[in-house]
Amino acid sequence: MGDDNWARQSKFITPETVTAICTELATLVSHQTIPFSVVLHGGEPLLLGLRCLHELLGQLRMVLPIAYPISLQTNGILLSEQLLDCCAAHQVSVAVSLDGPAAVHDRFRLTHAGGGTFAQVMAGIACLKAHQAADFLDAGLLAVIDPTSNPEEVYQFFKSVGAPSVDFLYRDGNHSKLPEGKASLQSLEYGRWMVGLLTAYSADPDPLPIRVLDDMLKVLLGGNVSKEGLGVTDFGILIIDTDGTLMKNDTLKSTYNGADQFAQPVNIRNTNLLNFLESAQFGDYRAMQQPTSAKCQTCPQLHVCGGGMLLHRWHETTGFANESVYCADQLHLIGAMRRLLRTHQLA
Repeated sequence: MGDDNWARQSKFITPETVTAICTELATLVSHQTIPFSVVLHGGEPLLLGLRCLHELLGQLRMVLPIAYPISLQTNGILLSEQLLDCCAAHQVSVAVSLDGPAAVHDRFRLTHAGGGTFAQVMAGIACLKAHQAADFLDAGLLAVIDPTSNPEEVYQFFKSVGAPSVDFLYRDGNHSKLPEGKASLQSLEYGRWMVGLLTAYSADPDPLPIRVLDDMLKVLLGGNVSKEGLGVTDFGILIIDTDGTLMKNDTLKSTYNGADQFAQPVNIRNTNLLNFLESAQFGDYRAMQQPTSAKCQTCPQLHVCGGGMLLHRWHETTGFANESVYCADQLHLIGAMRRLLRTHQLA
């Protein structure tokens, strides 16, 4: 959606950057009592290859106790028994991106030659499920919603895969460039799809855990969320690029070119991470998660949806001071959830 930072980025992380990351994370561990998570994502982290991945994970685990989760997000194509052995040795879980059955997944997840990747991903998932440490390694699936698909069929497909859980993401988009499949701010393509998913989920006596539904229902029942973009929980998310540059949440790349960059560039190789996390620059970025639009501030559902993901609030003239482009969809889903809870006399 216009971001060109990839063209200037190093394709692979260097040993010097890895050393700097581990040094700074070790300091953070000694100062922060609540464990934080480290996620390798992409690009595609498995392109590192077995040797480099083993070295990277080994160095990370040397400074991060087991209570500090390390996970890896992959498209699944390169998964092998050897790579999974490496992850198991360093206590690193693996999540795979899969959007649904072949017809759904292969609409957007294609090879450079234009072919579908479904069969390759499913082979990777089979390898993951067959591993002797699968109970720990398998962190579930991540799916991007295609509102033209059938949510009941997608749900049943994921059940058949035997995933421990699935999380669903709305597509990137904003007020200046609507997401794929959304006709207008008021249209409900995604909201209706999510209600269809909720219907399949709630009718299942042994439901597949779905993080976005579980978290929203949890809030409606008085609990707290664990997912960014929901509720009013404040998350501290920092991206470290392959060259060591510290960046804002990479989802912001879809708003405008450079939106994920800090005003004053900082590199992990020559900065004190703890001081940076306590800086005004990081504080201002973290505060951006809380919605500032008048509509959100007065909405009785704010504690559930949290104003949505920051990237979905962007408009080229008003910046981020808007409700989510998925506001109508989320209100539609929350209404269905409230009706469901009333039916079960839980709310």
